[in-house]
Order: sequence, then C-alpha cells, then structure tokens
Amino acid sequence: MKIAFTSQGTTPDAPMDPRFGRTAFLLVYDEESGQYEHCDNRQVEGVAHGAAVQTARRLFEMGAQVLVTGNGPGGNAASVLQRSGVQTFIGAGGMTVERAYAAWKSGKLQRFE
Repeated sequence: MKIAFTSQGTTPDAPMDPRFGRTAFLLVYDEESGQYEHCDNRQVEGVAHGAAVQTARRLFEMGAQVLVTGNGPGGNAASVLQRSGVQTFIGAGGMTVERAYAAWKSGKLQRFE
C-alpha cells in the first residue's frame, strides 16, 4: 500500500505540512518496498484557484491509496478524494512524517469523511 503525507520536506524526518492543497511536498511511502518518493508541489503557491485539485492530481499520479495530513482538504478537493477512493486521515499536524506514519498505523488519526 502507498501512503501519502503532506510534508514540508522530502525526507521521513520532515515536519508534516498541515495543509493539503498548498502543501510544499507530497511524500509517499510504499509499504511493500519500504521506499519513499516525493513530489515537489511548491508551484501551486501562486495559483489563485484550483490548487487543491492540482495537488489531488499529483497524489493520484503517485498511486497513493491513503492520504495523511494535518487539517484535511477543503470542499472541492475533499469531494475529489472521496470519489477517487483515497482514504484520508487528519490530525497529523505538528508531527514528522515518521511519527504521522506510526500514528496512522496504530489507528490514532481521525478518518476524514
């Protein structure tokens, strides 16, 4: 399974980015291979509208089945994610990506509906 994290950096010890649409990076952990890959998402900073939909598109391209973030996606992105079947979990703000993965794995994060 591939788990995506909204991140402020490109390594597992990076702080989580509490935002979804304007997250600096998407960091995806592949549980099968044990490897991380990242996507630089900083180009959406200057986008007036549709940043979250662009971020969701990148998430889909990376093949993630789960998204872990801080505050959760806004209205448009939330509906796109729900229709796609990506399971979204919130409450990981203030953690590193590694700690957020552990919290998700142990069921300590809230499912975003």
